[in-house]
Amino acid sequence: MIEPANEQTLAELAPSSYECRSCGYVYEPNKGDSNQNIVAGTTFEELPSDWRCPVCGAKKPQFQDIGASGTPSGFKENLTYGFGVNLLTPGQKNILIFGALMLGFIFFISLYGLR
Repeated sequence: MIEPANEQTLAELAPSSYECRSCGYVYEPNKGDSNQNIVAGTTFEELPSDWRCPVCGAKKPQFQDIGASGTPSGFKENLTYGFGVNLLTPGQKNILIFGALMLGFIFFISLYGLR
């Protein structure tokens, strides 16, 4: 009998980023806040209660959880399948997809140079 797994995706396991609803500043735990001496790796929940947005000065309740950023999507055990594309972050996948499209377009246009 197979028991239901209590698995989470890598994006769910990574610390969440929080966005200021006033100005759009994004607090990323892996970067911290050098302006207020918050070291990298400090989660939003661990920030002092008097911490404010470094851009507009908004209080912590003005921030909204936008989830983890820059992490591969999917379950950890599935990242090894395929040609390694599963290990790429969403930004890297965009570069790969649109780069391939641009390369194909360049090859297509180069056919006009043949005689």
